Amino acid sequence: MSMIPRRTAETAPEMPFLDHLEELRWRLIKSIAAIVIGASLSYIYSDRLFMFLWHPLQTAAPGMKIHFFRVAEAFNARLKVSIVAGCLLTSPFVIYQIWQFVLPGLYRREIRMVYLIVLFSTFFFLAGVVFCYFVMLPYGLGFLLEQAPPNTEPTIMMGDYLNFVMWMIFAFGLVFQLPVVAFFLGRIGIISSGLLKSGRRYAIVIIAVVAAVITPQPDFVSQGMLAIPLYFLYELSILIVRFTGRAEPVRGKNLAG
Repeated sequence: MSMIPRRTAETAPEMPFLDHLEELRWRLIKSIAAIVIGASLSYIYSDRLFMFLWHPLQTAAPGMKIHFFRVAEAFNARLKVSIVAGCLLTSPFVIYQIWQFVLPGLYRREIRMVYLIVLFSTFFFLAGVVFCYFVMLPYGLGFLLEQAPPNTEPTIMMGDYLNFVMWMIFAFGLVFQLPVVAFFLGRIGIISSGLLKSGRRYAIVIIAVVAAVITPQPDFVSQGMLAIPLYFLYELSILIVRFTGRAEPVRGKNLAG
């Protein structure tokens, strides 16, 4: 007997492949348009955004100045900051579009979870941004600057600093999605808390690789700043799946139903 679930009234209607591509195209267009609008509005307040992004450096090293050498670097920095702010501003809408694209492949009982997942995805993304901005960046920047040899003075370039800060903020926002993804996969029966526990040693290796890949600077401190919270999020995901996932263990059977 085939173990592939059949579509019934309990599932969303099937959609042809070309319709999936068309759906994806419109979701991308809506997301990009929202980001462009958000970035345009953010450019108006780019001076305040600069001060916001420089605050962690001022906390770590009061009086530290940022320099730029190229003529167009300041303008490019404003554009970059505005785009990132636009992405953050429109992140709830973009997350909603992503889940709306996933809906046709889900059962109706799974569709009911989407709005809750969008809410928690937004919450955890912003929680990652706040944690990075107020905790990891000030302490991380302070530690890195303290490692300067005697009789040396750091010259921090505007482009390098903004790339580091914005990439770290986005990285933390993304990795903080792990509990939400674990919740969803646990609810539909793809993973269980036992599976996550048994794969802990492999997860540690994967976490180290992910931290090494997505951190903007190839140094141990930056990677550790991301890897340590990511491991705690993995442990949190085990608890979430344990209390909210489906009771039956995954044994290679029909996972969808």
